[in-house]
Amino acid sequence: MAQKFWTDDVTELLRVRDGFRLSEVDPAATPGTAADKKAGQAELARSAQELRELQEKLFAQSRVGARERVLVVLQAMDAAGKGGIVNHVFAQLEPYGLALAAFKAPSEEERAHDFLWRIEPRVPGPGLIGLFDRSHYEDVLIQRVRGFAPPEEIERRYGAITDFEQRIADDGVRIVKIMLHVSPEEQAARLLDRLGDPEKHWKYNAGDVDERVLWPAYMDAFQLAIERSHAPHAPWFVVPANSKWYARAAVQRIVITELQRLNPSWPAVDFDVAAERARVESTLDLSWPTRSGS
Repeated sequence: MAQKFWTDDVTELLRVRDGFRLSEVDPAATPGTAADKKAGQAELARSAQELRELQEKLFAQSRVGARERVLVVLQAMDAAGKGGIVNHVFAQLEPYGLALAAFKAPSEEERAHDFLWRIEPRVPGPGLIGLFDRSHYEDVLIQRVRGFAPPEEIERRYGAITDFEQRIADDGVRIVKIMLHVSPEEQAARLLDRLGDPEKHWKYNAGDVDERVLWPAYMDAFQLAIERSHAPHAPWFVVPANSKWYARAAVQRIVITELQRLNPSWPAVDFDVAAERARVESTLDLSWPTRSGS
């Protein structure tokens, strides 16, 4: 019999509580499991069908008016593994039920509006799983660390974020906010790996080194953003991300658990199944015309 991968409820272990301290989270830890990389990869594959079935139920019930949807917010320092999460967890979902938004530096048009102006249209519609690769939190992280906005504006944005998240939660959005927590040493190893492989050079951004020297300031900014915005309707999960296999399996399990809490179900149909079966079967004996010469 295969050993159970999760020995504890990883969603409870990684969920932010009052009194949370980011400095106390070990990026190299693997809370909730004593398994290894091979087992982690197997768990990711094994649970993919469970995730897809929940996604399909969520989508199906929206066809009869259900408002529920899920928004997953991914935040992290560069090279923490967001791309791997997208490719190994969310790429397993059915495309029709997934809404992916990757927020880069704001354009000139976007800077001319309030910071949430570009965010609100990308909130997933009913039945969808939305994924924000970076998000509105960039506007209280890099903006704070780099001083691109004055302190009073950053303070206003914390309030705007909590109001925004409460409003969309009231409209049926289940918000799941995830920080991938990588150590500066592991980030350096990953950046050097990119530089050592010509096929990964395109992933390298020289600006990442400039951000590395501000690491303590970024950790303080993450700590404050999490403190100010964690709530029952918009929880934060901090996932140790030095081990990519662990981070991927943990994010997958968090999303599965949040979907289970929504408890989506197959919708009841408004037609007579037996009568429709009889109609389909009545067509089995039809002689279909064929094209001449075929």
